[in-house]
Amino acid sequence: MTSTTTPVVRTLTTPDELGQATTLYRDVFGYTDLRQGASPRLLTALRDNGGSVVGARDGDRVIAFAFGFQATDGTSSYHYSQAAVVHPSHQGCGLGRALKSAQREVALGWGVTRMRWTYDPLIARNAHFNLDVLGAVARWFHGGFYDDGSDRLLVDWDLGIAPGPRVPAQDPPADLGDWARPVPDGDRIWLPIPSDFTALAKRDPLHAARVRTDLAAVLGPLMDDKWAAVSCVPHTPQTALYRLERAL
Repeated sequence: MTSTTTPVVRTLTTPDELGQATTLYRDVFGYTDLRQGASPRLLTALRDNGGSVVGARDGDRVIAFAFGFQATDGTSSYHYSQAAVVHPSHQGCGLGRALKSAQREVALGWGVTRMRWTYDPLIARNAHFNLDVLGAVARWFHGGFYDDGSDRLLVDWDLGIAPGPRVPAQDPPADLGDWARPVPDGDRIWLPIPSDFTALAKRDPLHAARVRTDLAAVLGPLMDDKWAAVSCVPHTPQTALYRLERAL
């Protein structure tokens, strides 16, 4: 029986915890190729040399895990969060936010004040969590980040600002048009996407592929022109809505 309270997220220390964490990582993402995982030795090295290796247990079982490392883009330094996973039986109970908050504390402890990570721009629930719940900002688009079809938005999170919901903007225009078609609106741009892209991809893979191609064609130029995604909220049962503003 799953506990009704959110387990405490902390740094993972024992070989058993690290081994369970790597298994959870592969299982949640469905990785079958060992090259797509992380090893306990790697996690130990990251943990002791500026990285974050945090997780939560339910009894003797690791049910949530995240890891990251110190990084640079050549001009600034930040903590890069490589992955955060929660066992399906414990999803929806606040562990995702607890993992990111724990990584934030670890990064601040190492003297780092910003965090970055990537996510698929077509997964609306992740976009909402990253942008509206945590308050991060998606500033960069990378098409085919890992391979073909793995488009990613790269977000930037100011760790000096406590996590919290973003202030809502004015209502969007009534007529938004098709998915992946930007709608300029003064000092903002609205960009509709499917509310459940995974379901669309199962139901109509050709339509889903067109939406991904169309979104990539839009996001790349917008972000090159210094627009940033600051929010993604449900709009209708079929559509979620990005809000983009000029990046500061």
